[in-house]
Amino acid sequence: MDLENKKVLVIGAARSGIAAAKVAKKFGALVILSDAKLESEINFDFDELRGLGIDLSFGKQTDELLSGVDLIIVSPAVPIKIPLLKSAAAKNIPIISEVELAYSLAKSPICAVTGTNGKTTTVTLLGLLLKEKFSKVGVGGNIGVPLSEVALEVGAGGCIAAEISSYQMEATKNFKPHVSAILNVTPDHLKRHGSMEVYQAMKEKIFAQETTEDFLVLNYDDEKVREMIDRAGCRVLYFSRKVKLFEGAFVKNNRLVIKFNGETHELCTVDELGIKGWHNVENALAAALTAFLAGVDAEKISNVLKTFQGVEHRIEFVREIDGVKYYNDSKATNTDSAIKALETFAGHIILIAGGDDKGTDLTDFLRLVNERVDYLILVGDAAKRFKTCALAENFPAEKILEAGYSMQRAVELAKEIARPPQVVLLSPACASFDMYSDFEERGRDFKKIAFEL
Repeated sequence: MDLENKKVLVIGAARSGIAAAKVAKKFGALVILSDAKLESEINFDFDELRGLGIDLSFGKQTDELLSGVDLIIVSPAVPIKIPLLKSAAAKNIPIISEVELAYSLAKSPICAVTGTNGKTTTVTLLGLLLKEKFSKVGVGGNIGVPLSEVALEVGAGGCIAAEISSYQMEATKNFKPHVSAILNVTPDHLKRHGSMEVYQAMKEKIFAQETTEDFLVLNYDDEKVREMIDRAGCRVLYFSRKVKLFEGAFVKNNRLVIKFNGETHELCTVDELGIKGWHNVENALAAALTAFLAGVDAEKISNVLKTFQGVEHRIEFVREIDGVKYYNDSKATNTDSAIKALETFAGHIILIAGGDDKGTDLTDFLRLVNERVDYLILVGDAAKRFKTCALAENFPAEKILEAGYSMQRAVELAKEIARPPQVVLLSPACASFDMYSDFEERGRDFKKIAFEL
């Protein structure tokens, strides 16, 4: 992509937008970074960007921003339906995502993973697996490191593991990984996308440009994902923890195996996996198959699977107090992810849930709460609806506690009532934006409070 002397407007002054602005400036563009918030409302020091010669525009975004603009780069948090972008589209100004910018600059192949749940664990594991073959490996995207930064850092001769969200796919047209993987598709982000059909379509854009030289890894156990083979123009392989496949990655006699081109490669047993829970068996199968298709040796994959212990904020053990273990699962920003956390424990859970309510159906989640949760502690905007739905599912009213907008109060309530063999689990089933800037801040606050008890 030639950016020399092009006027580039970057919309959204969060991590990805800031990175895109820096990258565009580095390649000779005249850059404007715009955000609908006032500068005082954004927790970032913009002096470095001013020093680089990047123009900054905060507050109301009018069509005047589009004057002379050759290209617009959109941060993932910015919906493409905002009025400014509609005006830009009407003027035929090209609009791309920061992920698309990264792809255009990347000189190494990309292995990209998407799905409603499990992305961060899978991509973190994938990055470690790729290091068994490539001397230079970058891990970025929705995982917290802008993909454009990673693409430049890796350069040529390496490989990139990318976590891709539905938001990042909205403004992509040419993004083409060498290996892509879709873990699952369950209702999420429907406020942004408007329908499940649109949400799934955004997920499918990850493989839309792949050709017969590329690979797509799909979850055979998820019917919506399994049927995506009908729209793929590349070679498709499945992974499954329930079915013994003719080809792909699956569980056979309690052992993870990969079968490819008529050869079977045994990896490790389920019990030897460093990450626990059936959902993590799926994540491990997906990561292993993706890495294998990228050229990593099966024996080396096996070694990493045995030693990888998981990621921060995903059923992360925090500490034990008076025989009660505390777990941070702040990454569970939807009900499906929270269900997987509840399934990890046999029962006797004191669950802290709630936050920025996504409005998704709670039936399956609350049925499992009924089975495995001793006390339900609710926080944030979602507390009222969660309580109403829990009572409708016959969860005992006396076992529902409310902590308002205070994680401190929630953890203190948990400590007051927790006795062995109970565990205290933060698994919110909600986004975090009513109380925190992101799920990481929420999880770290929970851990800080737990360590101070």
